[in-house]
Amino acid sequence: MGSDSIEKKQSYDWRQHSYLVGTIALTPLFAAIYYLDFWLRFEGQLTGDNLQRCLSTMGWVLCVKLAWFAGLRVCQGWRRSVTFYDLTVLLRATSGALATAAVLQYFIIPSLAIPRSIFVIDWGATIIVLGAARSLSRGVRELHWSLFSAKDRVRVLIVGAGDAGVSTLRILRRLDRPAYHVVGFLDRQESLAGARIEGVPVLGDYQQACHWIVQYGVRQILAMQGELTGTQLRKLMGDAQRHGCEVRMMPNYRQLIEGRVVVKPQPVSIEDLLQREPVRLDIEDIRQWIDGRVILVTGSAGSIGSEICRQLLQFDPERIVMVDRAETGQFFLERELRSLAPSKEFDVCIADVLDEPRLRRILMRYRPHVIFHAAAYKHVPLMEEQPEEAVRNIVRATRGLADLAMEFGVESLVMISTDKAVHPSSVMGACKRVAELYVQSLADQSPTRFVTVRFGNVLDSAGSVVQLFRQQIAAGGPVTVTDPEMRRFFMTIPEASRLVIQAGAIGQSGQILLLDMGDPVHIVDLAVDMIRLSGFRVGDDIAIEYTGVRPGEKLFEELRIPGEEVQATCHPKIIVAERKPAQVDDLCAAIDDLERIARENPGAVVDRLQQIVCGYRPASREATPPEAAVS
Repeated sequence: MGSDSIEKKQSYDWRQHSYLVGTIALTPLFAAIYYLDFWLRFEGQLTGDNLQRCLSTMGWVLCVKLAWFAGLRVCQGWRRSVTFYDLTVLLRATSGALATAAVLQYFIIPSLAIPRSIFVIDWGATIIVLGAARSLSRGVRELHWSLFSAKDRVRVLIVGAGDAGVSTLRILRRLDRPAYHVVGFLDRQESLAGARIEGVPVLGDYQQACHWIVQYGVRQILAMQGELTGTQLRKLMGDAQRHGCEVRMMPNYRQLIEGRVVVKPQPVSIEDLLQREPVRLDIEDIRQWIDGRVILVTGSAGSIGSEICRQLLQFDPERIVMVDRAETGQFFLERELRSLAPSKEFDVCIADVLDEPRLRRILMRYRPHVIFHAAAYKHVPLMEEQPEEAVRNIVRATRGLADLAMEFGVESLVMISTDKAVHPSSVMGACKRVAELYVQSLADQSPTRFVTVRFGNVLDSAGSVVQLFRQQIAAGGPVTVTDPEMRRFFMTIPEASRLVIQAGAIGQSGQILLLDMGDPVHIVDLAVDMIRLSGFRVGDDIAIEYTGVRPGEKLFEELRIPGEEVQATCHPKIIVAERKPAQVDDLCAAIDDLERIARENPGAVVDRLQQIVCGYRPASREATPPEAAVS
């Protein structure tokens, strides 16, 4: 070995045993404490026999204490902040050492009689002196920055005086060169107002933020994720911006543990503004359904399909088979999943869901137990212009996959639908409704469990309004909104994917499960928030223009069709929409005719969809009489 290697090894060994050096360094302190014990016991009259007893017993008592302190490594991490765990270790070491010394004195060396009160005094003095020394070593360091560099730091408020807020305070204080000076907490609990947490006052509720921003010259507000609702966060942002203050979000514990963020305040995101309660999964139910099974996901390169694959990594499927015709998306998804879970089995299949022979070979090869069907067109205006493609990609593809699932004995098929299938005004929504009807009608035809999951818009998915707004803001505007009254349900991609998996686990065959989307969001409010979050002023820097409702769009969406009976499930975010399914023979005949029209006369697709789907009312068309509709 070279000299450099030997030096590194010696340095490493030194660090491993540095606690021994720290323990030995306590010898003078322990000696002083032991002398102090006798001095206090005999009220300062430490002479003659008493002094002789102190000096003659000091050596072996100190050896016992040093042995205990070295064994429990009390001096390791001396510069860390003192925690409850550190104090318990100190308590154990001190108690063990003095108990051992007492046993040795009374049973082995009885001639050296040490008064019992000496052990009690030494126990208390050791804990007090060392505990204070531990605190002082860190306190001096923190006080240095507090006294001499506060004027150079960013003055901040922390929203949330709970565990997350206190942990943030500690992190900010213990940086080598703290960049932040915390002037106070804001918290929704009125009972906390006036209290002090680690020396920092709880000033009041977030609604009083303006007052404290002005009084303390606050430049940033650090909000804990989950502390405020979307409405409350919007108000706080508005108040802060009026006084030149910035609101930033601090990551939650799970993100920190998973290593997905750095310990640094992040700008407020659109997800933060929507602020819904985190979705909690019934892990055990899902494990029983997923673990040890082959899972196939169609549309795996899409926003929902790819996130379903990611969410499945927290379980233990035998294999995940990803089916999509988007080669580039599949390539990057596979690389990502293999880096996240190298030990799991993945298979990438480049295939079109309309290619029945190809799908048949895939099912024959992998024999999946569960299929998540996420492949479908989703852009409403494009499908209005090409209705024949909507019929092929949504209706025909879903029907073909469902039939193959029955043929190959697939245990469960979960079809992902949309709120646009309720009272549809678009070809895309009507085709999704037909697909829902077909999957639902198969419940009594096969042992395969067919479940449909219906939800609204997915936030920041590919081609979504959020991405469009980002592009328009980056280009300097204007931001285009179709109508000031346009409202939509929104859900984040991970939240929607988790609930799809949960719904698939608890749904019964033939059921349509609805995801709780919370309150609908005005699209213009979303645009205003995104402009502000980007550092611009609405109207002055970036204008908002109204372009009018596009073909097939509605001002607001619904999640439930009239006549569907709503029932609760075991999950608070999922309900069941019950309705008598259509007759499978009649429905098959109607779909056969729809597919024929899509091939031969695409212009007549809308008329035929009106006859199949009850409530489909395309713009500028007369409604077909209800008796002609299948559903």
